[in-house]
Amino acid sequence: MTYDIAIIGAGIVGAACAASLSREGMSVALIEAKGIATGTTAAGMGHIVVMDDSEAQFALSDLSQKLWNEMATRLPTDCEYEHCGTIWVAADEQEMAEVRRKHAFYSARGLTSEVLDEKALHDAEPNLREGLAGGLLVTGDSVVYQLKATSYLIEDAKPAKVISGRKVTNVASDGVWLETNEKIRAKYIVNAAGIGAASLSPELKIIKRKGHLVITDRYPGFVSHQLIELGYLKSAHGKDSDSVAFNAQPRSTGQILLGSSRQFGIDDAGVDRELLRRMTSRAFEYMPRLRELSAVRTWTGFRPATPDNLPYIGRIGDSNVFAAAGHEGLGITTSLGTAELITDEILGRDSRIDRTPYSPNREVAAH
Repeated sequence: MTYDIAIIGAGIVGAACAASLSREGMSVALIEAKGIATGTTAAGMGHIVVMDDSEAQFALSDLSQKLWNEMATRLPTDCEYEHCGTIWVAADEQEMAEVRRKHAFYSARGLTSEVLDEKALHDAEPNLREGLAGGLLVTGDSVVYQLKATSYLIEDAKPAKVISGRKVTNVASDGVWLETNEKIRAKYIVNAAGIGAASLSPELKIIKRKGHLVITDRYPGFVSHQLIELGYLKSAHGKDSDSVAFNAQPRSTGQILLGSSRQFGIDDAGVDRELLRRMTSRAFEYMPRLRELSAVRTWTGFRPATPDNLPYIGRIGDSNVFAAAGHEGLGITTSLGTAELITDEILGRDSRIDRTPYSPNREVAAH
């Protein structure tokens, strides 16, 4: 059978693309080598957050958050979509300067945020340690259980054909070849293969970043907002060494999801006990009572990083292959925006934001 679109990768980005393109009446084959949302998607925190590292990152994450909010009323309850808001935590006056900068940035672009002093921060999150300088509360941010959200998007993509358990080994001009030597014919191909995207499209400069996550037992009310130390931004952009930062997320189950760590040049998916110790120790510095809680699971995953911290979205060269990859830690947030941009480009229509910064053909420095 010949399809209009063959999408490689059934993580949340591929699923979002399938849903968006199917709604436009296009026939879609969604191909996944392993299981649905078992790769990069499973290694995320499900934080729907507007970022301000660059105008391009802001534009994509802001558009995507709007799309998530529009979809929220249709999401099943097991997707656990909640408007908990984010507090960017400032440890000292130097970081409070960054709080004020972020507040001004968001305010100038119509996003609601509130500068918290030490007392207001403690009132909002009593389990944070005393002596922190304050923070920035961004009320519009949310969390979602991304595994269930991916399943919802695949359901929404029907009658898309899901082909799982078969790896794509080669991309041709008229479709893709599977490891079983079958060919799926398609007019257009969307490479949403996450960390595997560059093996199929070598033009994409993508490398793997390993991260650790820990989830606790149920402690309702222990954390109310997504909490991120402002030092996270420094570690997020580091490319040369292992790093950790305090990142805590409340789940609707009463559990707390903890991150974050970053490692480059690592292929071993096993838990790095020393890095995990550093990550949890960092969390204890901000929230000492976390020491009293029980963890029920620790796991790792790999996220696809690019040299300029922006994903590849759009046509590769003048081929019929489109990239939707390289989102690193923002794939869940920006999945819906990515899908809209891919759909717009395939259909030859304008987008609500400028697509140029995400083009796979842009000039980016090598790692």
